[in-house]
Amino acid sequence: MIVVAGEALIDLVPRGTGALSALQPALGGGPFNTAVALGRLGSPTTFCSRVSYDAFGEALLGRLRESGVDVSAVQRGPEPTTLAVATVGDDGSAAYSFYVEGTADRLFATPAALPEGTRAVSFGTCSLVLEPGASAYEEVLRTAAGQGVFTALDPNIRPGLIPDADAYRARFKSWLPSVNLLKLSEEDALWLGGTPHEWLSAGPSAVVITHGAAGLSVITGDHAVYAVPGEPVDVVDTIGAGDTVNAALLHGLAVRDTLSPAGLAGLGAEGWQRLLGFAARAAAVTCSRAGAEPPYASELGDL
Repeated sequence: MIVVAGEALIDLVPRGTGALSALQPALGGGPFNTAVALGRLGSPTTFCSRVSYDAFGEALLGRLRESGVDVSAVQRGPEPTTLAVATVGDDGSAAYSFYVEGTADRLFATPAALPEGTRAVSFGTCSLVLEPGASAYEEVLRTAAGQGVFTALDPNIRPGLIPDADAYRARFKSWLPSVNLLKLSEEDALWLGGTPHEWLSAGPSAVVITHGAAGLSVITGDHAVYAVPGEPVDVVDTIGAGDTVNAALLHGLAVRDTLSPAGLAGLGAEGWQRLLGFAARAAAVTCSRAGAEPPYASELGDL
């Protein structure tokens, strides 16, 4: 079982150009997208979050169930669902502004225990910024790591949500001793201001960096570097592409039974090349579709 911990929200995606373009609601949130992608790839997955009782919340849970994701660990609340208004650039890249005050997902409370059979837990995005939920997710991260559960982190930086950048950067560094796999984009890495080698020395066994159309790379615990190019595709938008990479990496590691620091260390050049290539193919499919619509296993071929 892979547990994905974090927010589920509604992306409002423009259907045309200009500030007053009509907005199309779409199911989203980095952790939500990762859980959906894992379910579609065939990994047993549980979503751990707090979701509103409103119509958007029901739709979010419906998509998770349709994708084969267990929602028994989801907390519910009467507060509204978080909204993220997307702006899509000419190259398909997306930027967001958020409406988060008093919303359900930020009131997540620390669960008594992880679901039985948990092999890995994935964290990231808004859920690690917005209090009081951020502290609850942080506690889950540290507890899981202390129990020897494999942990993955994608900070997925949203600068508009971070009131104190230096405080967040310090908090990010404090998470690293509890993280096995760190995945982030080139833009995240620049904003955080560190280097993969510095982050590796703090705890993670591998750091995967996405480079947009240029592909993906990984720096391993022994400081070896492996990379794959991006898959050529007609990009509709990049919404959910990084989340799909998260899911593909975790799914591939689970299939290989390498969800452990020793497993990551033993992948070697060939193992990493195949895993990164699989993630690149999965992200390309997502980019070829409007909104966060990750692929099913049948669309990707062998790992």
